[in-house]
Amino acid sequence: MPRSRRNDNFIDKTFTIIADILTTILPTTKREREASIYYRDGMSAQSEGEYAEALRSYYKAMRLEVDSYDRSYILHNIGLIHTSNGEHAKALEYYFQALERNPFLPQAFNNMAVICHYRGEQAIQQGDLEISETWFDQAAEYWKRAVALSPDDYTEAQNRSKITGRSSPLHQQESPLRRRERENGET
Repeated sequence: MPRSRRNDNFIDKTFTIIADILTTILPTTKREREASIYYRDGMSAQSEGEYAEALRSYYKAMRLEVDSYDRSYILHNIGLIHTSNGEHAKALEYYFQALERNPFLPQAFNNMAVICHYRGEQAIQQGDLEISETWFDQAAEYWKRAVALSPDDYTEAQNRSKITGRSSPLHQQESPLRRRERENGET
């Protein structure tokens, strides 16, 4: 029995029933239905923190799914799992792949920005301010793209970009670190 049918959560059961009805009504192939089942099983396992099982289901779905839009969501979810596991380089690869198939996926840009921001913070802790600025600039760029696609979301990212001086499209405002360096004659 597919994992998605075993789920006791009311919302998940409702989603599963609606998805089953849609895949029955809409003209889909057996392959597309199987891909959908594996994808739902992956989401169910992922929501329960069963990442290895979720990855197995997502990889099976990827072997069956041919629609690039649907593949983008599978790739994005695989990226989420790698992010949760602290495998940031791997996660970024999957987010890039998702965006290659669907460039209108603001959550992928947001997740990439979060990873870049985290790496910027790590660079500060290691005393490498120049590298941290590069990571923060990249994070700001990804957040801008996420906000451009979904203006009503990511308010925290918008605020952070304004505070750090990275909200202008061409970085017309300088970051506090760059301003401090300029004022102290360092550059």
